Amino acid sequence: MIRRVLIALWTAVVTAALTAAPVLAAQPPAGQSEFVPMKELPPTEQIPAATLLVVGYSFIWIAVAVYVWTIWRRLNKVEAEMQSLAQKTAQR
Repeated sequence: MIRRVLIALWTAVVTAALTAAPVLAAQPPAGQSEFVPMKELPPTEQIPAATLLVVGYSFIWIAVAVYVWTIWRRLNKVEAEMQSLAQKTAQR
């Protein structure tokens, strides 16, 4: 089960990286002699902030969910061990 979650997480990260790659691979302009306001830039040179925001929040929430899930599983194992020890000590 952990393997499936890790594969899903890895797939999400790779997909996000591949969708962000064209944005990050754009070459900077040759050289500017003055400030150019954001409104005057062509659409190909603007970074889509919404996409990066969604990818970032998605990654964090998936990581938190996986972390909480692993803690939950470990706590269940500890509780089962405590119950079995309690039964063994009660038999003595």
